[in-house]
Amino acid sequence: MTVESVRPATAEASEHGELREPPLAGGGVPMLGHGWRLARDPLAFMSRLRADGDLVRLRLGPKEVYAVTTPALTGALALNPDFIIAGPLWESLEGLLGKEGVATANGPRHRRQRRTIQPAFNLAAIPDYGPIMEEEAHALTGRWQPGDTVDCTSESFRVAVRIAARCLLRGEYMDERAERLSVDLSSVFRGMYRRMVVPLGPLYRLPLPANREFNRALADLHLLVDEIVAERRASGQKPDDLLTALLAAKDENGEPIGEQEIHDQVVAILTPGSETVASTIMWLLQVLAEHPEQAEKVRAEVESVTGGRPVGFEHVRRLAHTNNVVVEAMRLRPAVWILTRRAKADTELGGYRIPAGADIVYSPYAIQRDARSYDAHLDFDPDRWLPERAQDVPKYAMSPFSVGNRKCPSDHFSMTQLSLVTAALCARYRFEQVPGSDDSTRVGITLRPQRLLLTPVPW
Repeated sequence: MTVESVRPATAEASEHGELREPPLAGGGVPMLGHGWRLARDPLAFMSRLRADGDLVRLRLGPKEVYAVTTPALTGALALNPDFIIAGPLWESLEGLLGKEGVATANGPRHRRQRRTIQPAFNLAAIPDYGPIMEEEAHALTGRWQPGDTVDCTSESFRVAVRIAARCLLRGEYMDERAERLSVDLSSVFRGMYRRMVVPLGPLYRLPLPANREFNRALADLHLLVDEIVAERRASGQKPDDLLTALLAAKDENGEPIGEQEIHDQVVAILTPGSETVASTIMWLLQVLAEHPEQAEKVRAEVESVTGGRPVGFEHVRRLAHTNNVVVEAMRLRPAVWILTRRAKADTELGGYRIPAGADIVYSPYAIQRDARSYDAHLDFDPDRWLPERAQDVPKYAMSPFSVGNRKCPSDHFSMTQLSLVTAALCARYRFEQVPGSDDSTRVGITLRPQRLLLTPVPW
């Protein structure tokens, strides 16, 4: 199954006539509006909003934003050119991603940047990354020994960063840098989430411990990127990779792109991708420990496909159940659980009036767990992605890589490495949580387990 194969559902026609004002969601409190509930229990809050309407108004401090709650409207939002990448999420991310990278750019600049990076992620390019993905997946299993306690946060980041760096930046970025990235991203994404849901402005500039930690981590992330670019320039090497393409890229006037854009592009390649892939690996390990029968099914499938040989890139397309395990883990525990857009002109969405400049928010987590779209919606059931069942899932009820011109360009790259890592791990081990492990959900800009500690157990 591929997530693109889900059958479209027919959206109900918008009401004709005068546009309506979206209803105000319930549960607001004085001064903070809905921001307090969004900060206190964001997943539950976003999951309850559909009961208030298909599109509702929220108050976050002094700001009013709109929340979309249905699959059809999230698809319409993503595909409508009247809505651009902007809003509370992207404003909070600018300190990390900058304003000149593909993640935050809009219009002609975004289209030009997509053309620069897209060749690195085309289906034809993925086989070239196969040997690196294989090597890193098997190195991961080789580091783990029966009876060890595995810190899944550091290990998941290590494999995600090494694959991204070695495939896309052709750098031997060893464990120390992966560990730095893991620690820094943990602090940065937590601080950015607070700034998004409780926009207190100048208070975040006070020298409080949380603010100092956020600033230190953010500065180290940018230093890490500067090191990567400087090392490539000093080497004089020009391998056929994404960093070489960036260093040779031209702007709209035919001039070399600026240093800041190169920096922001590398940040956009290395950090959000590593964060989301690593978070997904953590959730895969969590569900495989919670559902050992699924780990056994993956192990049996791998053995059947490989004939007992080490699993490799050439086997991934035939690992149908393994792929469905990955998709189902992303459905229940999406790394990216909240997204925002901004209306660039007066427009409408679902028959509601949306004024120019309005911010719109939606939650893939809530959409992908909605009982209106899925039978047994909270069950971990990879078989729901078998072709005969997947056709009943409404379109846009499962869009882990988004859609339209903002679709993640690395979707095939990410799915390949996730399936290969899952297959390599399950071929050798089943997993058990150990004392001290906490698999409850840690909410930031992304979702991950609080502190997942596992021990690998040989079959």
